[in-house]
Amino acid sequence: MVKLSICYEYKDGPWGGSNQFLKALRKELRAQGHYCDDIDDAEALIFGGHPFATQYNLHDLLALKNKYPAKIIIYRIDGPISFYRGRDKEFDQSIAFICRAFVDGIVFQSRWSFEQNKRFFKTVAPYETIISNAVDCEMFYASDKTSNYNHEHPKIIATSWSSNLKKGFEIYEYIDQALDFSKFEMTFVGNSPIRFKNIKMKEPVPQPELANLLRNNDIYITASEKDPCSNSLLEAIACGLPVIALNSGGHPELIGAGGELFNGCGDVIAAIEKVATNYDSYRLNLPVYSISSVARQYYDFVDTIYDDMRRGLFIPKKLTLSSRIYFSRMHGTILKWKVKKKISEFMTNYTGKVSIR
Repeated sequence: MVKLSICYEYKDGPWGGSNQFLKALRKELRAQGHYCDDIDDAEALIFGGHPFATQYNLHDLLALKNKYPAKIIIYRIDGPISFYRGRDKEFDQSIAFICRAFVDGIVFQSRWSFEQNKRFFKTVAPYETIISNAVDCEMFYASDKTSNYNHEHPKIIATSWSSNLKKGFEIYEYIDQALDFSKFEMTFVGNSPIRFKNIKMKEPVPQPELANLLRNNDIYITASEKDPCSNSLLEAIACGLPVIALNSGGHPELIGAGGELFNGCGDVIAAIEKVATNYDSYRLNLPVYSISSVARQYYDFVDTIYDDMRRGLFIPKKLTLSSRIYFSRMHGTILKWKVKKKISEFMTNYTGKVSIR
């Protein structure tokens, strides 16, 4: 039986979606008997970060490939990162090159992510698949809301760990001004660059508390732009909340018949009112994303590659001289990015501008 190990810099407490998903995936792969904590004993390594991270960065990936040339290398692709950040195109270019250089299989998180990475960065590997994220079902699960939903005063919730404006804050600011708060209540949980007047605000909370907050609300809204597979959205769906989502990125794929899409400030209020009016119907049509099924898809994908390798149909990629030269040149790109990030943090601390995340 092939064993998998995830190479990722995990964070404790409230953090971004990739961190929470990969924790859940690791937990489920362990439960299914497919995970190996010791990289030495794993047949396949899954990378889930980005090449400029502090751990499992470009240098670490190169070192692991040199040390384990026969291991299967899988890259879980995010983004394109520059699309939802509005910057850091170097990330996507570097990831595309890494995939061409020594990645054996790519997991794209949505059809939208697959298409955009292909179109703009020519990201390719010998084996490719699309597997959505999922959440820890022991924390994120639905309660029975259909019997106690208050049609007269629905409760809406939005969440975001990142304070990047592209996470939907301009839309939320509009809702703060335009929504009838005598009929609706809305809460935002996370980091926000904007102080709302009518929307209740809460700081980031640990996952168990976040799950309880979701279950204590009725409708989830996300206005994040070009998000490939929003973990926050999946958390809300798992907790049984019908969704109102910006028609962008992977949102349409995720919500199915369990919510309504909107295109901007012009139709978001109408979408809220439509979901509130037809609440039970949307809730009954919410899609199901099982972490057990997702973990099995990851395993089956790797097992397919491993089986081809055992039968002599595939040989894991080897680093070429040109690849090594390119990696050495990328040191300068990484240094430039780190300087740019430091300047941004300095500007944030001393001028109060929104930080780059």
